[in-house]
Amino acid sequence: MEDDPHDQIAQLEAQIEELAERIERCRKIILASRIAIAVGAIVLLALLLGIVRFDPAVMMSAVIAFIGGIVLLGTNTSTAKQMAASMDKAEALRTELIDRLDLRAVPAEKEG
Repeated sequence: MEDDPHDQIAQLEAQIEELAERIERCRKIILASRIAIAVGAIVLLALLLGIVRFDPAVMMSAVIAFIGGIVLLGTNTSTAKQMAASMDKAEALRTELIDRLDLRAVPAEKEG
């Protein structure tokens, strides 16, 4: 026996909202990753050009920021794409369920 379409729609809306929040978190991490990549690259370039005095700890931090940023960027980008695809499917199913409800338009009251 199928669930009530109203319940299914409510569940889908909750799922869509949760996915939207998770996608937004991924976007924030993606932005932080891009910043880490840029900062790491700038510091490495500054070390290479002699603008900043060589320090192994600074170099290691820059490499970690650069590589870590690339890893975070890649994983969160693919995760966000997967969640967006799931959200699109849930929205399509929600629309299909709403269309099946055979809703009728309520006529507007006339002023007078």
